[in-house]
Amino acid sequence: MITQDMIIADIIRQHPETLPVFQQFNLDCYECQIADLETLEHGAGVHKVAIGELIDALNRSLK
Repeated sequence: MITQDMIIADIIRQHPETLPVFQQFNLDCYECQIADLETLEHGAGVHKVAIGELIDALNRSLK
């Protein structure tokens, strides 16, 4: 289960199937150097993405 305090790069490495969700929300996290340090909550806030909607979509994408 993905939570708001997880590091973005860890999410993408552990669950590559989430990449389309990041793209759907216009988050190019896979290209960002800060993704290795940034939590999902912080990244969503910076990009003005509703964290609840993002987490729901990411968790739905998990295999």
